[in-house]
Amino acid sequence: MSIATTPVTGRVHSWDLSTGVDGPGTRFVLFVSGCPLRCLYCANPDTWHMRDGRPVTVDETMAEIDRYRSVLTTAGGGVTLTGGEPLLQPAFTASVLRRCKEAGLHTALDTSGFLGARADDSLLADTDLVLLDIKSFDAAVYRKLTGGELAPTLTFATRLNRLGVPMWIRYVLVPGWTDDTACVDGLGAFLAGLDNVDRVDVLPFHKLGAHKYEALGIPFPLRDTAGPAPAVVERVRAQFRAHGQRAY
Repeated sequence: MSIATTPVTGRVHSWDLSTGVDGPGTRFVLFVSGCPLRCLYCANPDTWHMRDGRPVTVDETMAEIDRYRSVLTTAGGGVTLTGGEPLLQPAFTASVLRRCKEAGLHTALDTSGFLGARADDSLLADTDLVLLDIKSFDAAVYRKLTGGELAPTLTFATRLNRLGVPMWIRYVLVPGWTDDTACVDGLGAFLAGLDNVDRVDVLPFHKLGAHKYEALGIPFPLRDTAGPAPAVVERVRAQFRAHGQRAY
């Protein structure tokens, strides 16, 4: 007699298709709900709380992904789990990644690494690429900027290197917060000691999510902060390149 098993369920905010932004090729991007950090520049405050997502099973998620299989495979793309923070729901995230790998789809995990300890080795074995968001290399600035601690992210990056999981580093450039020359050099030197960093994406701060704060009735902390000047963006990219990184 077979024993019935309970389907793995997660809470999901939404999904979208993107090209060249959330990993290689055309991607099915799944936004899971819930995040332990409160980054001052967060563009998705509507994904902060688990309660705001809708419950879905892994089977339902894969059925949606399967609708776009031909597009994802012919364009060299795949599936990216983002959020929110996917590792806040490790069982759901692991199950989706496993099913995608079984379906022959490239997998990517977009994470802050703050909850990296929740990703066991089997989850990471099903992850072809980690998009690691390193918010700052200064522990005090990181705490003020996100409400969390930097150390877990660096530990996670080192572990990914040991396991041989490729990384794209994402670094949001926020004037007055993450543009300090010494801080950028510190991160560049740290990354130079890892063998699994494929590229560094320097992402200029923007306010495209400001309307979401208004809709939610909460203040946008960086409302009065301007985006970085192009010259500063290029200076930071040049700093990463000086440490041997491909920076964009």
